[in-house]
Amino acid sequence: MAMTETITVEVVFATAERQVLLALDVPVGTTAEQAVALSGIAAQFPETAMSGLKLGIFGKVVAGSRVLASQDRVEIYRPLLADPKTVRRERVEAGRTRKNRPR
Repeated sequence: MAMTETITVEVVFATAERQVLLALDVPVGTTAEQAVALSGIAAQFPETAMSGLKLGIFGKVVAGSRVLASQDRVEIYRPLLADPKTVRRERVEAGRTRKNRPR
């Protein structure tokens, strides 16, 4: 009986309250999307629909069809709740308001 060659990868997902990192051995040729499914991570976050979320490897967005290499870390990205540019602009404006306040 032939042994299937495997590689070790990680799958990670985080919410504001909790983060999970799972290491798993997958067959060579496994895609990012397949690794997410094999990890079972979706069951740990039933409130989040994992299908359709963007995936990345070490901070770079990749297609779900990307074939993984040994030691890759597949990151599942949640949609942003606020536009980072808007938040930054609001923070700068709030800082200016505080500086211009009479003492």
